[in-house]
Amino acid sequence: MKTALSPIPPPSFHPSAFRFLYSAFLFFLIILLASHPAHSKITLPSLLGNNMVLQQQSLVKLWGGAKPSSQVSVITSWNDKTYSTNSDSQGKWTVNVSTHVAGGPYQITISDGEKITLKNILLGEVWVCSGQSNMGMALKGNSSPILNSNEIILTADNPSLRLFKVGTATSLSPIPDSKGQWQESNSETAREFSAMAFQFGQILQKKLNVPIGLIQSEVGGTMIESWMSATSLKAFPEVKIPLSLDTVKAPQKEPTTLFNGKIAPLLNYGIKGFIWMQGESNRHEPALYAKLFPAMVADWRRQWNQGELPFYYVQIAPFGSTDKTRSGVLIREAQQKAVDIIPNSGMASALDVGMENDIHFFDKTKPAQRLAYLALAKTYGIKGISWSGPVYRSMKVEGNKAVLSFDHAGYLTSYRQPLRLFEIAGADRKFHPAKATISAGNITVQSELVSEPVAVRYAWREWVEAELFNNDNLPASSFRTDNW
Repeated sequence: MKTALSPIPPPSFHPSAFRFLYSAFLFFLIILLASHPAHSKITLPSLLGNNMVLQQQSLVKLWGGAKPSSQVSVITSWNDKTYSTNSDSQGKWTVNVSTHVAGGPYQITISDGEKITLKNILLGEVWVCSGQSNMGMALKGNSSPILNSNEIILTADNPSLRLFKVGTATSLSPIPDSKGQWQESNSETAREFSAMAFQFGQILQKKLNVPIGLIQSEVGGTMIESWMSATSLKAFPEVKIPLSLDTVKAPQKEPTTLFNGKIAPLLNYGIKGFIWMQGESNRHEPALYAKLFPAMVADWRRQWNQGELPFYYVQIAPFGSTDKTRSGVLIREAQQKAVDIIPNSGMASALDVGMENDIHFFDKTKPAQRLAYLALAKTYGIKGISWSGPVYRSMKVEGNKAVLSFDHAGYLTSYRQPLRLFEIAGADRKFHPAKATISAGNITVQSELVSEPVAVRYAWREWVEAELFNNDNLPASSFRTDNW
């Protein structure tokens, strides 16, 4: 008698075993894909994009990412030229392309087998606009308004003026890219852009009749040390760079962090020059600032590797601080002296726009105009434009009078108002209010209390309102003939 055989039951899988097999399958799939990388699209830093302005008549760098170890071709429509290079094992590539005279719009096509096209590109003049809050204040204002902002915003439509705002980032090592995008100037985009930088660019665009690109990279309330590289700070052991930012509440105030986060990402980009306003946060250390400022400018130029790029800056404005540990007048003096130390530079005095109770002065138009005068006259060689207020040159004593001579004076003027900001001292170094009179390009200073003059000072205090100008309405800076 045969015994019936029971069917063999199918194997049963515990859920945990199924999860193990599924995980193993995914792991081997990832390994397989990694050994056969997919075709990569071209990637570009934020500075290279639609609507950008490239520096005209120069050799500019383009860079980005692509498929590793692949050929990358770049076609520029302004000359229909093709440039070729190879990406490295990480996919990084760079290529230098030649730009023609100002014009556009143009296109750039970049391909590593799969292409992308950048559109609405202009060739023109590119300026980096940096510093702290008075450079950064947008046309819309904040708790402090901007003088005539609505009228400026109303007339902001200009497709030949392009704007790029660098996103805020801090780091103790240089970062390769930043957030931001190029935008055409119109009432909406201009409203959010630096009031000072925007008006500077607007004047240049109108006078030169070429496209202008402005790159705004600033952070309010920051000291110059934040904008300097670690290399440039090696000469200043008193400036301590933190080892970490993990517990730092305000990393933007630490040395090197803004250079690494907001300047380093720009270093490959071809530019014409810089405009700058900063120094308010360094009013407690004028002697150190006098050394740091030229060092920063020299290092930026070295890092950009485009020669002695023009560097034009606004002197800090008077402000009625009651903090006796700070000295704005000594920072103003350091900035005035820096013109003679920093090659290819220029300073715009703001002695007539400061406000006693608001460090964010409302009038950003005058400083913007004066920066534009510097650029137009000194960089672009346009004749007939005065670009500096009177600068003290020398003093000679005639009896009980001191006679001061000036550069960039022409005819001096106080607009028929009395000069009240001059002081005079003898050998005892005690300064007394003085009577000052203008005679063409000279000023005679005297006091009944000083029979033998030794030194003269003008506007030598934290808060002042300018009273000495040349006929082009450019104010003299605070100055002193002594070094006491």
